[in-house]
Amino acid sequence: MTMMKTARIHEYGDTSVIRYEAVARPRPAFGEVLVHVAATSFNPSEAALRAGMLQAFFPVDLPYALGWDVAGTVAEVGTGAEGFAVGDRVIGRLDGGGAAAEYVRAPAAVLVAAPTSIPLATAAALPVAGLTAWQAVFEHGQVAAGQRVLVNGAGGGVGGFVTRLAKHAGAEVIATASARSTEAVLRQGADQVIDYTAGPVGAALHDPVDTLLNLVPLNPPDAAALAPLVRPGGRIISIATPIEPPADAGVSAMHMVAHNDVAHLAALVELVDAGALSIDMSESRPLADLADVHQLSESGRIRGKVIIIP
Repeated sequence: MTMMKTARIHEYGDTSVIRYEAVARPRPAFGEVLVHVAATSFNPSEAALRAGMLQAFFPVDLPYALGWDVAGTVAEVGTGAEGFAVGDRVIGRLDGGGAAAEYVRAPAAVLVAAPTSIPLATAAALPVAGLTAWQAVFEHGQVAAGQRVLVNGAGGGVGGFVTRLAKHAGAEVIATASARSTEAVLRQGADQVIDYTAGPVGAALHDPVDTLLNLVPLNPPDAAALAPLVRPGGRIISIATPIEPPADAGVSAMHMVAHNDVAHLAALVELVDAGALSIDMSESRPLADLADVHQLSESGRIRGKVIIIP
């Protein structure tokens, strides 16, 4: 029996519940391929899962191997898996997790060819955060050239993609970020950065925006303060705390949950290879440091995407 390394949880709790274990290397089932993992990446929602905060709407069987993003090379092709061959470089979002390992089984239907213009491990930052950003900007926000867009929480992993995609669409982008993230957010293409720690966002915003894209959890007063910043006829899209505008404001609002869509992921790969979308990878860490990365995220000390190397 061939063994491999993985990071799993056997119970919900703090970062101490993450175990680094040797388990049997899996074999692909029908419609699956086995991927030799080059990297996964950390997403804050995985810390919420580990802590047990997602049980109500995302129950998992324990023990559960972490890692939703995968970038790697096809090592074995299962029966009924089409479109890939051994040696192909692939990326994908694995809704069942498991990418925090040396090998992972993956449905062929959720994988696309990896970008060729960047290192394979770096591409692990793209699936979860990139799909969330694409769907917030284009599918739900319907951002278009000439619009004014407020990106609330641009300093995070999703925020970098949202800022770049909104600029790619031709919008004027006003972004909120802390002072330590301002320079990076400007590099991502923001036209203006508002330091949300310095005072109310509205005080620095002189004109209303067409679209508000909220990417961060908010307390009720802060959420309520953002709603009036959107013009009548505008949109509010939130991937975190729902923001409800006044009934007479003429503003549409929705709380979105990103879905797995290989067409969207392939479009993101095309933008990367065309040089129109870059990946803000803040650092790479070995799999043995995954608990430390969870802890850093929960203390608010991570900017951009962290890549995890098995």
